[in-house]
Amino acid sequence: MFSELAVNADALIHTAFYKFVRIGDVDNAVEVLRELTRDLKGSILVANEGINGMLAASESAISGFEHALQNDPRFTGAFEGIVFKRSPCKTVPFGKMKVHKKAEIVPLGISDVDATKTGTNLSPQEWRELIAQEDVVLLDNRNSFEFRLGRFKNAIDPGVRNFRDFPEYVKANVDQWKAEGKRVAMYCTGGIRCEKTSAWMLDMDIPVFQLEGGILNYFKEMPDAEKDWQGECFVFDNRIALDTHLQETDTTLEDVYDGEPDGEWRLNRAKKLAAAND
Repeated sequence: MFSELAVNADALIHTAFYKFVRIGDVDNAVEVLRELTRDLKGSILVANEGINGMLAASESAISGFEHALQNDPRFTGAFEGIVFKRSPCKTVPFGKMKVHKKAEIVPLGISDVDATKTGTNLSPQEWRELIAQEDVVLLDNRNSFEFRLGRFKNAIDPGVRNFRDFPEYVKANVDQWKAEGKRVAMYCTGGIRCEKTSAWMLDMDIPVFQLEGGILNYFKEMPDAEKDWQGECFVFDNRIALDTHLQETDTTLEDVYDGEPDGEWRLNRAKKLAAAND
């Protein structure tokens, strides 16, 4: 259907998207998505709780898919208004197209979390103002190797090796934060991890805020993002890392995992995944 996938990587556009929404017939959604993406490349996860995807193609092909996702009657409006975060590509991000049915689109490790109800989303400008306040605990809701590559200034690294570790860090510290009258501000790459975490935290009696659209949206909306951000942002595709202007850097996988306790394992795993996607 969208057969305009560019051969030249300079003409490729990367789009990332997600939405927490109840999907009754996941198998049907998977089949429709496979039809709509048969000439594209990337990865889409679908679960009862929603959709999470990344694609790359020419701008016209990406626009065609984004329109179809929101307007195809077979989705019965489930993805209407979904937010897409675009960035240019110097390297072809993906070698194949995969659409998978999953139990969760982002595994928190805690059952029955309704991520359609979340903490307070802040625009990039509102976020900048919030994280300058002294009563804010600024949490990086990503893996430690991502934090090391780049982070918001004054952010805390919870020491996460797997997203499922993050709730344990929160549970171990939330009582102290409340006793100190703190507010929690969380950020992640595209926003999805924070939305699910903040939904889980709603009953903890502490104000929780999250960066709308994540780091990538901050880079897009704030031309001077480097005022608040140190380093680069890791992305889970062949581009490896982006700077604050959403431009691909020269960072390699070896750079990303060097010095990590499980760096050799992660590097080998990443190379195997990349080879399998070629």
